[in-house]
Amino acid sequence: MDWSLFAQAALGIVVFVALALPFSTNIRGIDWKIVGTAIFLQVAICLLLLKVPAISAGFTYLTAAVNGLSTATRAGTTFLFGYLGGGAAPFEVTGSGSMVTFAFQVLPLVIVMSALSAVLWYWGVLPVVIRTIAKLFEKTLKTKGPAGLVATANIFVGQIEAPLLVRPYIANMSRHEILLLMTAGMATIAGSVMVIYASMLGPFFTGALGHLLTKSVMAVPASVMFAHIMIPEHAADHDMQKPPRVYAGTMDAVTRGTSDGLNIYLGILAVLLVLIAFVTIVNSAVGLLPMVGGEVLTLERIAGWMFAPLAWLMGMPWSDALTVGSLVGIKTVLNEFIAYIKLSEIPVSELGERSRLIATYALCGFANISSVGIQIGGIGAMCPERKLDLAQLALPALVAATLGSLMAGSIVSMII
Repeated sequence: MDWSLFAQAALGIVVFVALALPFSTNIRGIDWKIVGTAIFLQVAICLLLLKVPAISAGFTYLTAAVNGLSTATRAGTTFLFGYLGGGAAPFEVTGSGSMVTFAFQVLPLVIVMSALSAVLWYWGVLPVVIRTIAKLFEKTLKTKGPAGLVATANIFVGQIEAPLLVRPYIANMSRHEILLLMTAGMATIAGSVMVIYASMLGPFFTGALGHLLTKSVMAVPASVMFAHIMIPEHAADHDMQKPPRVYAGTMDAVTRGTSDGLNIYLGILAVLLVLIAFVTIVNSAVGLLPMVGGEVLTLERIAGWMFAPLAWLMGMPWSDALTVGSLVGIKTVLNEFIAYIKLSEIPVSELGERSRLIATYALCGFANISSVGIQIGGIGAMCPERKLDLAQLALPALVAATLGSLMAGSIVSMII
């Protein structure tokens, strides 16, 4: 074990907590027992999910299931799009890599996963899993009612889909609960895109899906902790006995889940198209400035300089911190999708497996500027009277979710 890297990561946990203190509404009101318990839970979850052989073996089966879903989705895309969707090409192929089309072969899995998640919710599978996990956090971190339910549901569903489950309760939530709702949404990723990232990272290390799922589970206590630091309150005890009914039947779940997945699919395509174009435009403008270190300035290099110290605090060499810092910056300013694409394009010779794994945890979350708009618009549409609170809490939620992801990187760095 490299104890210097271990010490860096341990220091990172302390620094990330300290960075949240300036956003606190009442530093003296912080219950440090909750902070300590949340950190302990994150470490315990990481150890349990990554180091217990039986659970690690379970992740192997999950990966096989994802591969099966990918194969099934490929059958659908081949039928619809022919060779563009993964079918046999009607001509000789000399560069097989260029035949992989992101829009027609990779992203359609989002639609299938969205429909499957909806069916599992209607059949009662997801509600049972969510409530079981939520009970653990309720006992240890005092998360109660709809805010705790949403924080846990975000492990599996998106930052707008999860609040829909408790829509009737949003109007009466405290500011602390609103902050927790927003933070958990940004600190996790939806199951529908989790499998996409697992497919992208699969060639670099086994069990990529297991790592992404582990990080999303860790994000729940991290969200509770940072929300408590910033607004030191306990969640109110709302009366919620049963999970809300969302779908009328299995076919309703399939059709609505498919429709939601299509909206996500088209949204991802549009955002990627626009943001990649904007990055290219900005890089062209920045490239006109004088070179630094013999190289042309780019948005990625500037982000690397800004976020490199935070990446170093996750327990990696400074040479890797510049690269990972750039990815964290891209994820925060643009989104995690572009950051994961860039991570998957970095050769093994330029970024070691350990630092790549830490980066996987740090990038796993919806904490970016566009998510602020998505949450204010989406949750605000569900409960217009809370739009002002949503706008005021957007920046603290973004900071809290980002710090939560960075802390996850530090913890996995210490464990591996």
